[in-house]
Amino acid sequence: MSPVFLFFVIFAYFGLLLFVAWLTSRNANNDSFFIGNKSSNWALVAFGMVGTTLSGVTFISVPGAVGRDGFGYLQITIGYVIGYLAITYVLLPLYYRLKLTSIYHYLDVRLGRRSYQSGAAFFIVSRTLGATARLYLVVNILQATILDSLGVPFWVTSAVIILMILLYTYEGGVKTIVWTDTLQTTGMLLGLVTCVWFLLGEMNLSVPDSLAQMHSAGFARVFDMNIDSPGYLWKQIVAGAFITIAMTGMDQEMMQKNISVKTVGDSQKNMLLLTLILVMVLGLFLFLGGLLHLYAPQAGVTATGDKLFPTIVMEHLPAAIQLIFFIALVSALFPSADGAITALTSSVCIDLLGIHRNDLAEQTRVRLRHRVHLAFCALFLLLVMVFKWIDSASMIGVILKLAGYTYGPLLGLFGFGLLTRRTVRDGWVPVVVIAGPVLCALLEHWQQALFGSYRLGLELLVINGLFVFAGLYAISSPERRGATLAAN
Repeated sequence: MSPVFLFFVIFAYFGLLLFVAWLTSRNANNDSFFIGNKSSNWALVAFGMVGTTLSGVTFISVPGAVGRDGFGYLQITIGYVIGYLAITYVLLPLYYRLKLTSIYHYLDVRLGRRSYQSGAAFFIVSRTLGATARLYLVVNILQATILDSLGVPFWVTSAVIILMILLYTYEGGVKTIVWTDTLQTTGMLLGLVTCVWFLLGEMNLSVPDSLAQMHSAGFARVFDMNIDSPGYLWKQIVAGAFITIAMTGMDQEMMQKNISVKTVGDSQKNMLLLTLILVMVLGLFLFLGGLLHLYAPQAGVTATGDKLFPTIVMEHLPAAIQLIFFIALVSALFPSADGAITALTSSVCIDLLGIHRNDLAEQTRVRLRHRVHLAFCALFLLLVMVFKWIDSASMIGVILKLAGYTYGPLLGLFGFGLLTRRTVRDGWVPVVVIAGPVLCALLEHWQQALFGSYRLGLELLVINGLFVFAGLYAISSPERRGATLAAN
């Protein structure tokens, strides 16, 4: 299919996003931007959050990793379910009871101002790195398949895409994103289902026949019982649960959409529906990965990892499937960054700059929010260029590694607040939350000397959280502050 035609498809899709943004951002204010005026439909939020949760990394990296890990990602998915249930019945009631706009305000109420600022700072670092890594993956594929042939430099592609995101999130924020994410999730799932259907037909296989061939080829293996392996079953389940709790339940971007729903009951229904849809979709992505790895030898494709899916589509499938793939890919692209930029803007404005202070006029607040929003767009462009320089065969591994280092302190802070009634010496908290990732880096560096053949994997997130929890305990005393919050 002509690169020029695909190029215009992308801009037509963006035009649709701008139209949705125009409809949803009329008469928008700061409350619309931060929490959608507390009027978001819970079912729309649930469906839209599927696209945000999966993004382009899942779309490309999960199918590509089947050749190496089989269906082992299902082990992590089991942990995801446990984590989502904990968010539904523990964290959401707490956030609604406190009527939070920023979830990190809980840390202020429970532990103190430095704890609050430390939590917000780690979220900002975590989400900035994670979102730009996801964005880079999809932009890089668009560049390789379309824009290189048109002579467009990578930095121009990145800048234009970030400008697009800026334009449709600038005013409406969460109020707009709830609707655009729904549109984008639909596009992504359309591409997934179409590619599965076409590959089954192309290889003349039924679902049971394809699963049997995947099993024979070793692609359908799920459980890893080797305790020394990074993919060990119980390690993956526990890590999956804590990844979900930290990267969803303690993440302002994800919770910002949840708390934009009017009542806690509807927000809980949203989370349960999201869990159900997510499990089915992840299973289908793994199935697609198995089909791609069965098809590749037949078609003479040697690409692996993140390059497998786009290579097969662009070099071996019909133009109609290529078009649907690109719509799905672009649909996966925008949720990688739009919600992140909005949530990061919210966190900086509320948590670090105190935009809700009574001494600030509404016009001043809006102007400040606009400046922060623009600054994050510029930062995203810079970091996408850094990831281009680094490059990696599998971005999902990079993102999970980053999460282990940056979300661990959030896990420790929230865990300490929820599980104890102790009071911390608040001034020491920044030292503790920085020490956790530093200790993890040292532990990982010396793991062979310390553990022999055992290799650290996703459990690094939990270990990081435990280091921070232990550090907070060491600088705490039995006196209670916010005891009711801790008990709940």
